[in-house]
Amino acid sequence: MTKKYAREPAVPAKAVKAQGSDLRIHFKNTFETARAIKGLGLKVAIKYMKDVLAHKRCVPFTRFRGHTGRTGQAKEFGFTQGRWPEKSVKLVLSLLQNIQSNAAVKGLEEDKLVVSHVQVNRAQKGRRRTYRAHGRIGPYLSSNCHIELFCTTQETDVKKEANKNAAPRLSKKQIAKTRLRTGEH
Repeated sequence: MTKKYAREPAVPAKAVKAQGSDLRIHFKNTFETARAIKGLGLKVAIKYMKDVLAHKRCVPFTRFRGHTGRTGQAKEFGFTQGRWPEKSVKLVLSLLQNIQSNAAVKGLEEDKLVVSHVQVNRAQKGRRRTYRAHGRIGPYLSSNCHIELFCTTQETDVKKEANKNAAPRLSKKQIAKTRLRTGEH
């Protein structure tokens, strides 16, 4: 059975995909970890994940910041809160290495690959039970997740030629100010 992705790359021949379903890792940590690598080159992303495992750099927590501690390493990203979620980092790193080997099989250059799509979704909760006082039983749930990502080859950007004849555009307010200065009505 082929797995379905939420989005497909524009040019499938120049893209490499990887995904994991029903993974028993925290959704929130994985969401932040995956968001941190989006837009990075494949080799840069792998190095970043290895640095996070070594506690040289952190994963900035941008959305799920409830009881997250502050660290100076998060300044690099313009945030104050960050963590080093090892289990999530190891999983994302393994997916990146999977993409690396898929690229070798497809014959794509690793240096030109960029992580262009990352998506982390909540999966069905794992249900266990814990025994409470007075004969009660409470739920003991785990927040699992699905993750998918793909890398596409980065095209070289062509710069738009500057229009030399066009005058700078002015807003209505700026035009009115210039009329007042010159004395026109």
